[in-house]
Amino acid sequence: MSLRFSKMHGLGNDFMVVDAITQKFDMSAEQIKALADRRTGIGFDQLLLVAPPEDPDADFYYRIFNADGSPAEQCGNGARCVALFVRKHELASKETLTWQTTNGSISTRCLADGVEVDMGPPAFAAQDVPYAAELNSRGLIEVTVDGSTVELQPVSMGNPHGVIFVDSVADAPVERLGAALTSHPIFPQGANIGFCEVVDRTFLRLRVFERGVGETLACGTGACAAAVAAIQHGLLDARCKVSLPGGKVRIEWSGDGTSVLLAGPAMLVYEGTLDAPSRAQKKKRTRSRRRR
Repeated sequence: MSLRFSKMHGLGNDFMVVDAITQKFDMSAEQIKALADRRTGIGFDQLLLVAPPEDPDADFYYRIFNADGSPAEQCGNGARCVALFVRKHELASKETLTWQTTNGSISTRCLADGVEVDMGPPAFAAQDVPYAAELNSRGLIEVTVDGSTVELQPVSMGNPHGVIFVDSVADAPVERLGAALTSHPIFPQGANIGFCEVVDRTFLRLRVFERGVGETLACGTGACAAAVAAIQHGLLDARCKVSLPGGKVRIEWSGDGTSVLLAGPAMLVYEGTLDAPSRAQKKKRTRSRRRR
């Protein structure tokens, strides 16, 4: 199977982007995981598919797979990249596009300095994030990890997040706590764990340990979740900048019931063609070897 793809990134959060409209995509989770390997594969945080929509009101179906091959519901940095991908490959002529995802829809708009994504409104209810715990008096989840208690703000941006407020992201135990919390039983579907340092009312720093990936240079939905959590706790204004290891994004959220707007850059790194067996071809080869 010959498959054309683009390697793209948003602030260092990198992706393999595939046009599944003009070509067929048929890969297993195992094959995706192999391609994500940075030594023996292409190397990426997520694989993104631009596919025909099932929703008649959408322009495209935006599908996401983590580096371990598992499906993901949403990715803000990826949304900016697929918007640029569609524009560069002339798959659509409109500036504003509606994208169907596995958990609702979003829209993108190309700007002079990047792409703006309307991520839709955040959700906080236990069944929407989801999480299995009672909130304390400050509206936070308390979790005991390695003998110490951590407080998290649960937020869904179409995917689950837990935001931890810290004094310094540079000193935050991202790898240790992130790995323990992203798969903690309190999050039945796992969660992305953000470590958020509020610098002032218009600026915060953030590091994110992503579910199925690990710490990434940037996480668009994580930036939205952190800003929403800080705004909700009265620590941040409605418009702010979020600094991640890979760079900065702009966030705007006016409060309950309103959409979160995420704006930032998207970049094409290179384009290539991959020769790899489809899932069906791989199964056929396996059966053939067994008969021998």
